[in-house]
Amino acid sequence: MSPSPAPRPAHDVAAELCRRARAAARALNAASTADKDRALHATARLLRERTDTLAEQSRRDVEAATAAGLKGALLDRLKLDGARVEALARAVLEVAALPDPVGRLEDVTPRPSGIQAGRMRVPLGVILMVYEARPNVTVEAAALALKSGNAVLLRGGKEALNANRALSALFAEALREAGLPAEAAQLVEDPDRSVLEALLPRRGDIELCIPRGGVDLIRKVAAEARMPVVEHFQGICHVYVDDAADLGMALDVVRNGKVQRPGVCNATECVLVHSAVAARFLPLLHDELSRANVELRGCAESRRHVPAMKAATEQDWDTEFLDLVLAVKVVDGVDAALEFIARHGSRHSESIITMRHDRAMRFLREVDASCVLVNASTRFNDGGELGLGAEMGISTTKLHAYGPMGLEELTARKWVVLGHGECRGEQPRRRAN
Repeated sequence: MSPSPAPRPAHDVAAELCRRARAAARALNAASTADKDRALHATARLLRERTDTLAEQSRRDVEAATAAGLKGALLDRLKLDGARVEALARAVLEVAALPDPVGRLEDVTPRPSGIQAGRMRVPLGVILMVYEARPNVTVEAAALALKSGNAVLLRGGKEALNANRALSALFAEALREAGLPAEAAQLVEDPDRSVLEALLPRRGDIELCIPRGGVDLIRKVAAEARMPVVEHFQGICHVYVDDAADLGMALDVVRNGKVQRPGVCNATECVLVHSAVAARFLPLLHDELSRANVELRGCAESRRHVPAMKAATEQDWDTEFLDLVLAVKVVDGVDAALEFIARHGSRHSESIITMRHDRAMRFLREVDASCVLVNASTRFNDGGELGLGAEMGISTTKLHAYGPMGLEELTARKWVVLGHGECRGEQPRRRAN
C-alpha cells in the first residue's frame, strides 16, 4: 500500500484559499443583481429539497459532540432540524428580496466648482468568518456576502463539520447554477488551528475578519489578526423594570428574553427592578419563571422580597449564562440602572420597561449598546427581526458597524465625482462643438 500524501503546509493552504477568494471577489464585483438573486433563490430551493440530508449530517455532528461531552447552549446551536432548515431558507429569500447596495449612489451634491460629489457603495472584498457550533452561519454569511458582492472564507468549528460541508457544497452548487464562481464562498475544511493561524496575518488578502463564538475564540482572533476585526462579543443583556412599568408587560418581556431560547447572545441575562415596585414584581417574576425552571440569583434586597431566590455573587453580574439562569438586582431608579449597565453590560442589548416617555428617551440616548429597546424583548436584536434578512454577526464595537451586520455593513462608501471638464482653480477651456 502506497503511503498517503503528506498534508499541505498551512501557509500554502491559506495562500490558495485567499488567491481563489480574491479572484471570486473580482468576479462578484461585476455580477448583476439578477445573477446574485438567482443564486440565492437556488440556495433556498436546494435547502428545502435536501432538508432530510442536512438534518442527518447535523445529527451526526450532535451525536459526536454529545459523546465528547458538549452540552447546553453549544449543543443547541449545533442542531439543524427541519424547522431550522426552513427558517434558513426563508432568511436567504429575505436577503434576495432586499435592495442591492452595490453601486448605489448616495448624497450626490453640486459643488461651487461645477462638479457633483457623492458616494458609491462598494464591496469590501474578502471577508474571513470565524465561528463555532453554528451551521446556520455557513449559509447566512455566504448569502449576505454574495448579495453585497464579497467573497467569504468560512472557518466553522470542527463540531459542525459534517453539516458545514453539506451546506457549503449546496451553496457552491447554487453559485454555479447562477453562473457565478463557487469560490465566492469557500469552507475552510481543515479544522486544525494552524490554517486559521495562517489566515489571520494575511492583511491585504483579507479585508475584514468577523469572529463569532466564545470569549476565548474572539480574544484569540482579535489578538492575532492583522486585518480589521469586528467583534461579535458576549451578550450580557439587561432588562430594567421601571417604577412606571406595566408589570404584566414586564413579566412577558423578561420571560421571553430568558426562556424562549436561553443559549443565544441576545437572551436576557439580568433584570434590574426599581425598588418602588420590587415588592410587587419580584414574587410575580419568581412564580412565572419557576414554572419555566429558571434559577433566579438575586441581590440581598431581591432575596428580602423572595427568600427562595439564590444569592447572587459579584461574578454573576458579569456572566453570560446562556442557560436558564437569571441574575436579579434591585436599583433605586433609572440613574442607578444606567450606572449598573455601564459597569456590567457588554454593549449588546439593553431594554427598559416603562410607560414614561421621558425615561424611555433618556434610556435610548444614554445607554451604550448596539441595540437599545423600549418595552420589548432583548431577543429582537437580530438581523432577521430588524429587517436585514440575516446577519453576519452582532458587532459590539463601533468601527465600522454597531449591532447586527447586514448588507450595508458589508460595503464601504467611496467618493465619486461627476464633472463636465472642470479643472481645479482654472476656468474650463472653450470646447468646439
